[in-house]
Amino acid sequence: MLGKYRAALFFALVILGRSGSPDAQERIRIAWAGASPANAAIWVIQEKKLLQKYGVEPEIISISASPIVSQALIAGEIDVSATSVATLLSSRLAGADTVMILGVVRTFVDHIITAQSIASPDQLKGKIGGVNRIGSTSDLGLRFALRRLGIDPEKDAKIITAGGNPERFAALSKGIINFTIIPEPFVRQALQLGFRDLFDIGSLKIPFWWNSVLSREAIVKTKRPLLLKFTRAMLEAIHFNKTNKEESKAIWGKYLKISDQEGLEHAWRAYTAAYPENLLPTPEGVKTALDDLAPRDPRAAAADPRAFVDPSLVQEIEATGFVKQLYKK
Repeated sequence: MLGKYRAALFFALVILGRSGSPDAQERIRIAWAGASPANAAIWVIQEKKLLQKYGVEPEIISISASPIVSQALIAGEIDVSATSVATLLSSRLAGADTVMILGVVRTFVDHIITAQSIASPDQLKGKIGGVNRIGSTSDLGLRFALRRLGIDPEKDAKIITAGGNPERFAALSKGIINFTIIPEPFVRQALQLGFRDLFDIGSLKIPFWWNSVLSREAIVKTKRPLLLKFTRAMLEAIHFNKTNKEESKAIWGKYLKISDQEGLEHAWRAYTAAYPENLLPTPEGVKTALDDLAPRDPRAAAADPRAFVDPSLVQEIEATGFVKQLYKK
């Protein structure tokens, strides 16, 4: 009898071990694109296991390009993606139900880098600029900055696709392009290569969601409790980045594969200043991108920026006092 009892107990424990609580079995699939501190909150979630304490096991993957991330999200292969508002616009205007649920970096943190022969913004006229690719965040950022500096990017300069940071540096060296846009922490590298840091685009404080977290309306509806836990973890990760400088810089260096402490210091200052504490996604940053696209796309001209954001997850958590508790306000 005792043997049968032990066998039954063992069987029950096996079943419980397999099923566990619903929270223990929850999974979330997260993708991020681009080796940039804009994605540092995702890195902190991974390194500090912030989701696990909420009973969620994340599957976090790096994908090479934002369009691929967007395709994976629309196909249902991932639940959330960290990418720019440009990716949101292209998918939403094409009919997808993608929506911004978190705003992570609320303005540009890039610099205009030039050949040494260019010493002032007006000398960019008639020159060739290089971006990652036409229509990318780097492209939008450079065009916005040029307009604010009194230069029409369509008439006064030519902008071409030049690839990633190494390719843009090479194109500058060879004279294929005369200027480009580079984010921190790679500005110091540009200076070491002999280029000029002409202008800090971040000083313009252009309202633009340089980085955000996207999901789909269907996912927000069906997996809301899971996304609320993810939102809490993201809020904690942002707080960690803002308040634990040295450990954050170490994590950033690991994922960026750089050891330049001065460059990481510049990056930490620029990005943590651009992270909002509550991560509330707002339509203003979407409107900036829509207004830029409107002359070339009637769908953008007719679009309501409020339809591109869902602030409800942040608002629900903020109402509990969670953010104020994090920052001891």
